Amino acid sequence: MGHTDIATVLALCAALCVAIGDVIQQRSAQTVTDEPVGHVALFVRLLKDWRWWLGSLVAGAGFGFQAAALGFGSVLLVQALMVTSLLFALPISARYAGRRVTNWQWIWAVLLAGAVAVIVTIGNPTEGQARVSMEVWTWVLATLGPALALCLVGSRVLAGKPAAAVLLGLVSGSLWGLFAVLTKGVVDRLGEGIWAVLKTPELYPWMVVAVAATALEQSAFRAGSLAASLPAVTVSEPMVGSVLGVFVLGETFRPGEAGWFVLIVAVAVMIAATVALARGEVTSGETAPAPG
Repeated sequence: MGHTDIATVLALCAALCVAIGDVIQQRSAQTVTDEPVGHVALFVRLLKDWRWWLGSLVAGAGFGFQAAALGFGSVLLVQALMVTSLLFALPISARYAGRRVTNWQWIWAVLLAGAVAVIVTIGNPTEGQARVSMEVWTWVLATLGPALALCLVGSRVLAGKPAAAVLLGLVSGSLWGLFAVLTKGVVDRLGEGIWAVLKTPELYPWMVVAVAATALEQSAFRAGSLAASLPAVTVSEPMVGSVLGVFVLGETFRPGEAGWFVLIVAVAVMIAATVALARGEVTSGETAPAPG
């Protein structure tokens, strides 16, 4: 089994664990309190909820699989496969809510899976460098930071509306995409021993980003249904991770001249399928019985 095959298996295991963890955490974030609370206050309350810790444990296993996958494959490959977490979350969430997945949802799920498969195979993503200079990270912060700040402001302005959950999901997913790229740099130093890892510049921003992404993801889960927040997280994470993989780490797609059109269509189908699944989940959620 080659490195790409190993990375594929590990990334799919990561997607499954993250999906299960997300569903459990979303339920916990919705029920932990009836009071309107901020991001930090919500996170503190969740730290006292054993269900949230269960979800975090499962999701943590997923991040472990993801880190291992990044040790064998490119960010482009791993992040594309992480989109399949939505496919796993769909039936798990439906089961948790006491309803069924509709035929149309399954059709869109198959299209999403097919699009991801095309991106991974036709796109033929290649690895770049694992680490870059601080100057490059300063540029990333100056570019990504204002966009995420605007989303946070927008979520405050639109508090109580589904759009707030979407905006918070976009911020969280973007941070998870950044987290994946930073993970690549941390994993690259593991073979040199623990002291080398502790001296890795990416390690400390990596930890801060993980905490911020987790806290904002819980706020997104609480701000609306899983259908509003999870698709935003699921799409923005690979998009941001892939863009950073290309422009920061120097990774590339190699689809060939004819393959570029197929690759572009696959990306469009992936986005359309995710949006359709989100809308379908909202419709189902409005008529679903309350879980016991």
